[in-house]
Amino acid sequence: MNKLMLKAGVFALSVISASVAAKVSPEQAARLGQDLTPIGAEKAGNADGSIPAWSGGFSDKSVDEVRGTNPFADDEILFTITSENLNEYRDNLTPGQVAMFEKYPDYKMNVYQTRRTATYPDSLWPQIQKNAENAELVAGGNGIQNYETTTIPFPIPQNGVEAVWNHITRFRGGAVTRNVAQFPVLSNGDYVPVELKETLVFPEYLATGREEADDNVLFYFLQEVEAPARLTGTVLLVHETINQVKEGRRAWIYNAGQRRVRRAPNVAYDGPGTAADGLRTSDNLDMYNGAPDKYNWELKGKKEIYIPYNNYEIMNPELDYDDIIKAGHMNQDLIRYEKHRVWVVEGTLKDGERHIYSKRTMYLDEDTWTASLVDHYDGRGELWRVGEALNTQFYHVDVPWMAAEALYDLDSGRYISLGLGNEESEYMDWDIKPEREDFSTNALRRAGIR
Repeated sequence: MNKLMLKAGVFALSVISASVAAKVSPEQAARLGQDLTPIGAEKAGNADGSIPAWSGGFSDKSVDEVRGTNPFADDEILFTITSENLNEYRDNLTPGQVAMFEKYPDYKMNVYQTRRTATYPDSLWPQIQKNAENAELVAGGNGIQNYETTTIPFPIPQNGVEAVWNHITRFRGGAVTRNVAQFPVLSNGDYVPVELKETLVFPEYLATGREEADDNVLFYFLQEVEAPARLTGTVLLVHETINQVKEGRRAWIYNAGQRRVRRAPNVAYDGPGTAADGLRTSDNLDMYNGAPDKYNWELKGKKEIYIPYNNYEIMNPELDYDDIIKAGHMNQDLIRYEKHRVWVVEGTLKDGERHIYSKRTMYLDEDTWTASLVDHYDGRGELWRVGEALNTQFYHVDVPWMAAEALYDLDSGRYISLGLGNEESEYMDWDIKPEREDFSTNALRRAGIR
């Protein structure tokens, strides 16, 4: 990596054994909310002022839904990166981004002023600090112990696998249902949208509380396919575990054609993603998910990168999907980029392990721990797929998440996009009150039948 900005004297960035205690001292944890933000980002801006100081993020509870609103609509484009001026900005781009410019002559990035809008509910701050002092990796880094809340176990990471767990566990609203579309896009731009209803619930947000949940469950996830007709009725249920050494992910699928529920051990790692036409793996969803045990993760340091941020324009319900989904890549006129500091984490496939990606390089936004960009390498070590998250602050509920995510295949010219809800009558519902029974195999069967 060029010009990595290693934070000397702040964090120990060398790779350590995952069996070593990961908790930090009370003195280190006390920095959270002081010179570090409550989740561990540098509070100060950068040297030239292009990244401002974090001043608490952006919150506005008077708004019912952020879809159709753009609080920064008056911001002007600072500059546009194209293939012609690429070399001027190469130091602040990832190899995957550079490859997109080289692959597509019309590819561009509109860069705006940086707004550090990310924030979480205030109630999470003391819990994150408590995690910093108590959370530990279990042997091999394939789980967490002494972890008592729904978000960020390692705000002051000591190694790469801790940083990856921060992405996996980051707060996404506690309990939410979203109606979104997935687009496997051919090289000529043709697509058939897949309509999905997804529900994500952390145990603390069950209507009946954590006492009704399984002790080792990080979250419950239910994904229902509602279109096209040939896939309607397919339902996926996942119980994601915290300590995956103790017990791995539990997954079941209801297949409408067979009309039965079956265990789905292939819903993990490089198993095929739901209705993705071979364009993403199971662990590509949400940029990266699941057990991190197949890779050696190295924390490389920090870098200033232009990443998608505050992407309200692309969520506009007045846009049709045809306005957004184009040949080769999404409509870059609708995507906003800003310069932010990211943690660089490199995962290299362990000896003896198998996965279609031999290496993954993640770029984690310091203000949210979201894997904002991910470069994927094939078995030959060649750059293959480029993942991009369109970061957006859902400021009415204090949740940083994505307006959409995309995974671009550099070899085939195809890509897949997931998360857009422009044409959906109902988009995000943060006011759900699910029961534990809603995530049972009986509920899975009922969801498939109706």
